[in-house]
Amino acid sequence: MELVHRPRRLREGDAIRRMCRETRLSADSLIYPIFVEETLSGKRPISSLPGQYQYGLDCVTEAVEECLAADVTRCILFGIPAHKDPLGSSAWDPDGVIQKAIRAIKAKFPSFYVVTDVCMCEYTDHGHCGALCGHHVDNDKTLELLAKTALSHAQAGADMVAPSDMMDGRIGAIRRTLDENGFADLPIMAYSAKYASAFYGPFRCAADSAPSFGDRSGYQMDPHNRREALKECALDAEEGADILMVKPALSYLDVIRECSDAFDLPMAAYSVSGEYAMIKAAAQAGFVDEHRIMCESALSVFRAGASILITYYAKELAAAIRKGEIG
Repeated sequence: MELVHRPRRLREGDAIRRMCRETRLSADSLIYPIFVEETLSGKRPISSLPGQYQYGLDCVTEAVEECLAADVTRCILFGIPAHKDPLGSSAWDPDGVIQKAIRAIKAKFPSFYVVTDVCMCEYTDHGHCGALCGHHVDNDKTLELLAKTALSHAQAGADMVAPSDMMDGRIGAIRRTLDENGFADLPIMAYSAKYASAFYGPFRCAADSAPSFGDRSGYQMDPHNRREALKECALDAEEGADILMVKPALSYLDVIRECSDAFDLPMAAYSVSGEYAMIKAAAQAGFVDEHRIMCESALSVFRAGASILITYYAKELAAAIRKGEIG
């Protein structure tokens, strides 16, 4: 048979397949989530996230050591405070759990890159992402709280702040506050298109952040909407975001692709707790090959256009990249 085009020529062996890959992964693109619990001594397994832990302030550097051993050099911190109140005042306390964790990490590993999640849900006694007016989250009042929290993280030594609250105007409020206080060079990674997703369930157990009433659909995005994500990204870019994000990842690959194509900022994606837990559960039941599913899922996110991936599999993915199994 006379065929001019034979695509299989570029698939015949591992060497040529690796040379012709369109999507390439690097451990430099991975961010590992770390949960820090203020009242805890040592570390405690997270039942909803097999293989993940809450760390006490006395051993948060152990989590960093494990990251570095796996060639992961970036984390995002989530705090579980000892004290919660209606405004979440522990969030901006100079001696709060995240502020202490940053200082502990930077004292031992000054070059380890620390991103901090900026939100109120872990710190409020009602579990919503801002100050309440009745049962409604007061958008504009919350902006001041978020800006104070981001500034306190910067003053403690964070390398980047990542607001995840989905309040309107929060990127501009945080940018102005950082700039006015000598942190004009500190980047903001915006949770720009954060959907009101059912995939967050295991995280809310891990971070003790489930809302005490209602849900977050009044401020997080409707999963039905695609064009709205472009609008949210555009607003964040105009307000000074340095990196945009789509969250969750796997069910929103189309959104990642459109936003990545539309904006000239780096695009992050968060492979959230429910995605991780489903793979773990299916693997435990013997239904899937966990390692291959992990690699293929990560590939799909980068192929969709992400340049940064926040994932609970960061250490395993870095090992797979190092061994040439992916990348």
